[in-house]
Amino acid sequence: MNKTTLPKHIAFIVDGNRRWAEAKNKPAITGHRYVANKILDNIVFHCLSKGIPYVTFWAFSTENWKRGSLFVSSLFKLLEKTVVKDTKKHNEAGIRLLTIGDLNKLPKELVEKIEKRKKESKNNSKLTVTVALNYGGRDEIIRAIKKAVASGDFTPKTVESLTEEGFSKYLDTTDLPDPDFIIRTGGEQRLSGFLPWQSQYAELYFTKTLMPDFTISEFEKALKDFAGRSRRFGK
Repeated sequence: MNKTTLPKHIAFIVDGNRRWAEAKNKPAITGHRYVANKILDNIVFHCLSKGIPYVTFWAFSTENWKRGSLFVSSLFKLLEKTVVKDTKKHNEAGIRLLTIGDLNKLPKELVEKIEKRKKESKNNSKLTVTVALNYGGRDEIIRAIKKAVASGDFTPKTVESLTEEGFSKYLDTTDLPDPDFIIRTGGEQRLSGFLPWQSQYAELYFTKTLMPDFTISEFEKALKDFAGRSRRFGK
């Protein structure tokens, strides 16, 4: 593989954490904690070593609120710790943090730490790590329409001139290229509302490997699969 056969933007649907914990008779949050402490940085720095400039992780969906207040609060506490962890190492490596999703419903303390980290890393340019929090694809599109209406770009008089490019600037991903490779761990073979607008020409990769077991060798297997695909973009 070389840079011409590597994806520019990899997006992960992180799945299988709770099943991994259940199989070990551990609390549900255990799988998420293992991924946060043992897996994510390995993936991030592997992307960095290969010159892949964008990687996105779907950490919490708009549907995940249904998992109960105890699990949700435990996950938010874990996210708070993860956001402030290894800040110096990540900044020295040139890693920028972004988020997509509606952060308004998240705990104030968590949002403050996220925004602080984003501000501190805004000038880093080697790798952009995006975390999707309280993210749902339909929710994003509805919010984008509301932004477009508020701006005056989306009215009965101007709607005919609205283009895909013009609408895209109101999406959460306005600062990101569309993903060209979406990896879903855990065995399910669906996108579940992840980046529906942006995934139009993304290559999809589904693996039965649960996210806590997604090692670098599993990552390499996925990258080799991508490298062997012919991408025609409708031609």
